[in-house]
This record gives sequence, C-alpha cells and structure tokens, in this order.
Amino acid sequence: MRILGIDPGTGITGYGIIDIEGNRLRHVDNGIVRTRSSDALPLRLKAIYDGLSAILTEFSPQEVAVEQVFLAKNPRAALTLGHARGTAVLAAVNLGISVHEYSALQVKSAVVGYGHASKQQVQQMVKALLNLPEVAQEDAADALAVAICHAHSRPLKQAIARG
Repeated sequence: MRILGIDPGTGITGYGIIDIEGNRLRHVDNGIVRTRSSDALPLRLKAIYDGLSAILTEFSPQEVAVEQVFLAKNPRAALTLGHARGTAVLAAVNLGISVHEYSALQVKSAVVGYGHASKQQVQQMVKALLNLPEVAQEDAADALAVAICHAHSRPLKQAIARG
C-alpha cells in the first residue's frame, strides 16, 4: 500500500510518500512544491495542482492523507490556506484516489505519542520511524508525518467501515 501525505501551503506544499510493507513503513520520496510569492493566488494554486498531479502520476499512491487546517494567524491566511488544501484534495480526487484528513493533533499523537509535540520532535520521530539518514525539510517532514498517521489509522478506519 502506497500513501502520499500532504502538508498544504500556498507558498510551500510538502509531500511525503511511504509504502506499508506488512508491519513496516518504508520511505519512498519526499519534497516540496514551491510557488512564487509574486504570483497571484490562482497561479499559485495552479502550480500546487500541477506539482501534486505530477507526483500522483509518477508515484501512483493508493491513498492520500492531507492535514486539516484549523488555525492560522489571521482569517485571510486561513482562507488562503484552505484554498491550497482544497487544491491538493482536488488533485487526488480527480485521479480517483481516496483522500483522508487528519488534524495536527491527530498527526502529532500518531507519530510522537503527544498531540502538542514540537515540530522538532515530529521531525526526529519521522526520521527514526522511516530510518532516514537525516531529518527531512520541515514541510516534507510534516507531510511524511501525515502519511505515517494515516498508515497507523488505516486498520481502525477499515474496521469501522466494515461495521
């Protein structure tokens, strides 16, 4: 099972791809989709859509996990971030890939065991869980954490769906 985790942002959208092999998680790839701050929002959203669509096509994940957006510094930032998140969801749904959403609290709890963990703690646990040689870039590490959260949550979600 291949999972693409996405940490949406209008300036930088992080992505992380993992495979579930039995009880093990294997790192496949991670990185960022960067947009130009000088571009208007519609062009930035197109860059996110195009970048994620290319990643989805290249790596063919079966499922996508996206971090939900609850907090932002101001309402305008929250709205803009919501656009980026919607664009990421649309890229997956347009290819027929199921999308699963997790709050930052759920992601941190699944990866670190503590919902109020620091970014550094999350990055270190992602490195350890995936046996990475170094800590991934912050946005990519966050996306890998979302993918790990989904990998850990899948069995429970499947049991609930079965009734």
